[in-house]
Amino acid sequence: MSIGPSFRTDDSERTNMPLTRRLLMGGLAFGALAPKAATAGPFPVPDSLPLEKEDYGDARRRFSTHLLRMGPAPEASPPLGTPPGSKRVFYPGGPDGSIQLIAWLSSYEPSLKLKPAVLFLHGGNATGDGHWELMKPYVDAGFVVLLPSFRGENGQDGAFSGFYDETSDALAAAHYLESLPGIDKDRLFLAGHSNGGTLSLLSSMTRRFRASVPISAGVNSWRFFSRYTEDIRFDVSDPREFLMRSSVCFGPSLKCPTLLLRGTEERPFDRDHQLLMDRARAAGVSIEAKMLPGTHNGVVPGAVHESIRFFNQVAT
Repeated sequence: MSIGPSFRTDDSERTNMPLTRRLLMGGLAFGALAPKAATAGPFPVPDSLPLEKEDYGDARRRFSTHLLRMGPAPEASPPLGTPPGSKRVFYPGGPDGSIQLIAWLSSYEPSLKLKPAVLFLHGGNATGDGHWELMKPYVDAGFVVLLPSFRGENGQDGAFSGFYDETSDALAAAHYLESLPGIDKDRLFLAGHSNGGTLSLLSSMTRRFRASVPISAGVNSWRFFSRYTEDIRFDVSDPREFLMRSSVCFGPSLKCPTLLLRGTEERPFDRDHQLLMDRARAAGVSIEAKMLPGTHNGVVPGAVHESIRFFNQVAT
């Protein structure tokens, strides 16, 4: 069994991580800022998170991240192969398609009966075979699955940006998946874990999916980057850099039914997640949260099955 790269979490759990990472990657485990702020790193962390009235997709079209340091993703990882049960494909990453990135696609036969599809965004800052092994329940349930890698991962082209340009890659992967023959564009679903859960929220605020299931997602980038300072590549003196990476500030921009999942043994949903839900619901968005048994990484197999239940429920 192939062992993938180390498995990065969001800010929710760091306890007992070396063992859990090995298990999961081996496939065995399943507007303006508020003036008051507390300093918890090289930048001020706001006590009150702003609410942006502009649609997130519109804001993205007007914003470009300013990277002070260009380079690969912060996790050392080997080049990508082709895990059993997958097809290695390339999709044009980023908003302009300027780089070719690897994705893994499940095998399927196009037919006149269109098939539902799941775009799954992996956790951490590198891709490994263990991520793909977790996709089997989707395939068994009749979904076509695409698991993309992102810029700067596993020796690929592109500069790591910490959630921003990676969101462009995720959106490009969604366009690639829905453009494949035999795919039902009206049943294109989105899910992701940890860093991929964060990207799932930002992606589903940019374009419409049929439904989205972010697993153990981060919603507050100030909080995340105060803990993972090595992931910072952008200009921290510009508060919009954090704003554009924080889904909690764009709650009304969610464009599909959303189910937030989290493990019972990781840090519970906090006031930032509740604020995101309150803001989304005030705009008429269907969003719920649910706890499942497990740690930050151990929750993933159960979350995949729960996402299948949710996707089927929404699609009926």
